[in-house]
Amino acid sequence: MTDSRHAPDLGFGRQISSVAPRDSAEPPRAERGFGSVFTDHMVTIRYRADEQWHGARVERFGSMTVSPAAAVLHYGQAIFEGLKAYRGPDDRIRLFRPDANAARFQQSARRLAMPELPSALFNQAVAGLVTADQHWVPATDAGSLYLRPFMVATEPFLGMRAAEEYLFCVIASPVGAVFGGSGAISVAVSHDYARAAPGGTGSAKCSGNYAAALLAYRRAVAEGCDQVVFLDAARQRYVEELGGMNIFFVFADGRIATPPLLDTILAGVTRDSVIALASDAGHRVVEGPYTVEQWRQDAATGRLREVFACGTAATIVGIDRVRYRNEEFTVGDGGVGPITAQLRTWLLDLQYGRATDVRNWMRVLP
Repeated sequence: MTDSRHAPDLGFGRQISSVAPRDSAEPPRAERGFGSVFTDHMVTIRYRADEQWHGARVERFGSMTVSPAAAVLHYGQAIFEGLKAYRGPDDRIRLFRPDANAARFQQSARRLAMPELPSALFNQAVAGLVTADQHWVPATDAGSLYLRPFMVATEPFLGMRAAEEYLFCVIASPVGAVFGGSGAISVAVSHDYARAAPGGTGSAKCSGNYAAALLAYRRAVAEGCDQVVFLDAARQRYVEELGGMNIFFVFADGRIATPPLLDTILAGVTRDSVIALASDAGHRVVEGPYTVEQWRQDAATGRLREVFACGTAATIVGIDRVRYRNEEFTVGDGGVGPITAQLRTWLLDLQYGRATDVRNWMRVLP
């Protein structure tokens, strides 16, 4: 595999101008819903065991053809990432921590026996697509361009082994605020379905994890909640994460806690950023096990003041109402707590270029 520090120049910049945009005078805005409108272009790179990574293209967004025997359709070798591009008040476009997404993409590939895409190629592909479709990046405080890099096994082969041919692709969608912006959401704790088990793929960002979460999510929505919270698979006691977000607990003594990163929990880029920002502000952040029974008791006594979830799509969103085994309880006063709100403001100010990037997290595009 090509080392990421010496990745070949696959010519993204030279190919952008040769691709015509779709016939639209004005890009549709993000208000149509998260992930339902897509930009003019996409990036594709192919892999074969005998050729390695090759054939990088910035091309028109459109349907792709794969064989009915493609390995991804039968054995589920599929991974993805999610990150955003933001337009700041200076009209410059910024990517938030793409190197972290590139590293996690490699980790997911290793877990699913897929080839690792060099970080330099990952960053080239993401930047190349944003450059080609920069007029799609919303110019509003709540808007951003959501980027979805993904990789699937395309080799037509029904034998039980890792495929030898893959397609890496990046697509993009202009999005607005998720869950109504900074408002709080309600969650249902799943007590009969598990998202991941020890030794499984819980720490990888693979498509199967999200498919496994859909039934519990549908049940949570049917119960009047916005999201589902999963417990550990072995004992169904310890809080792990939501269907697509990490979770934090803010206590009356100022402590902020989050479940530890076991192999059943995805290492969220936003999660890591929240820990760093909170620590910089003087908060004591701890990673440790926390049971759903403790959650309910601490909310009742007032020891627990705030709960929030975080992820690329929603950034940071408060959790006010919790449903567990046909009972409900409320955290704090039922709104978004002050620490949750402050962390969200700090993170958004950084992403939009309104705050000084002391950690060098933002990649400003030319």
